[in-house]
Amino acid sequence: MNATAPQDPDTPDDPVVSGLLDDLMAGLGLEWWPDLASPYQALCILGLCLACAWVANLLVTLVLTAWARRTTNDLDDRIVALSHRPVVWSMILIGVVSAYGRLEWLASTAPLVTHLASTLALGVWVIFALRISSLLLESASENQKRFKALERRTFPLFDNLAKLGIIGVAFYLLLEAWEVEVTGWIASAGVVSVVIGMAAQDSLSNLFAGVFIIADAPYRVGDYIVLDGGERGRVVNIGLRSTRILTRDDVEVTVPNSLIGAGKITNETAGPSTKHRIRIRVGVAYGTQVEAVRTILLAAAEGQADVCDDPTPRTRFRGFGESSIDFDLLCWIPEPSIRGSVVDGLYTSTYDALNAAGIEIPFPKRDVYVRELPSVETGEQQT
Repeated sequence: MNATAPQDPDTPDDPVVSGLLDDLMAGLGLEWWPDLASPYQALCILGLCLACAWVANLLVTLVLTAWARRTTNDLDDRIVALSHRPVVWSMILIGVVSAYGRLEWLASTAPLVTHLASTLALGVWVIFALRISSLLLESASENQKRFKALERRTFPLFDNLAKLGIIGVAFYLLLEAWEVEVTGWIASAGVVSVVIGMAAQDSLSNLFAGVFIIADAPYRVGDYIVLDGGERGRVVNIGLRSTRILTRDDVEVTVPNSLIGAGKITNETAGPSTKHRIRIRVGVAYGTQVEAVRTILLAAAEGQADVCDDPTPRTRFRGFGESSIDFDLLCWIPEPSIRGSVVDGLYTSTYDALNAAGIEIPFPKRDVYVRELPSVETGEQQT
């Protein structure tokens, strides 16, 4: 006699594991399985799932752990260690739900048990996902060669965003597990997100611009930059909302990241070296010997202690001006922050040397012609 009663149309179908087990028993030719009483079938299903959980735990413990130990880093070892609990608990909960579904006299409470088991399994996997996301982001933040956007100061941002995403998906799956209509919730969440986005538009634009600045790395802390607005100084801090620059006046200027992201940035310390080239333009009177001017300019550069020897200073004859022949003195300094003092020293040395050599520095001259002077008599003026 078959101990399994016919399915009531209002009774939910057996879990997937129970159906697969019935097909497996039928395929093996075990004719006694349908005649087995439902409590014994439930025990068999529960025992089979527990055995699968033991095998899965053994697989994770022995095989995957041994494989992970062969790698050079410990990231995979930590992932394997975290995967024990969700795998084992999932097998056990599947066995409990499948076995419970075989007990005919408890069929009315089977949906409730299924919902509770789904909630418990979802909680286990959510905890696993949260730990894995933090672990991966932490590992990425330590690997600056591949993941430039994930620095230590941006790790909390990405970690919180990942957690919010995981919790949001988990909440949706929880509602689905309890067969709750989620269309209204999704519509409400969409309206709320639009309202929040409009209210915090400036803050969000600065936030995303800060992330992109860190990702693209047009400048770093310590670089000397010039912005479109004319701000020039050393970067002392790059935040998610703004960048702080220390100018030569020892004044700290805070610039929103959205303005920096939309403008042109000149990084004077970027490149293979922090050396900075400066240009001194000098005009001398026509008739002056070119080589004499070159000698004076190079001597002025050699007399400055802050001028680099490599690359060596050089001069360029730039052209014929309106009232002078124009030269450029090109030399390099160790860093842009000392440009003002070096330029002052070069101009002073060049001016004194040109005066000592008797070389004229032309300047604009204007002759004023008066066509007619007014005649002035006592008490009145005539023209």
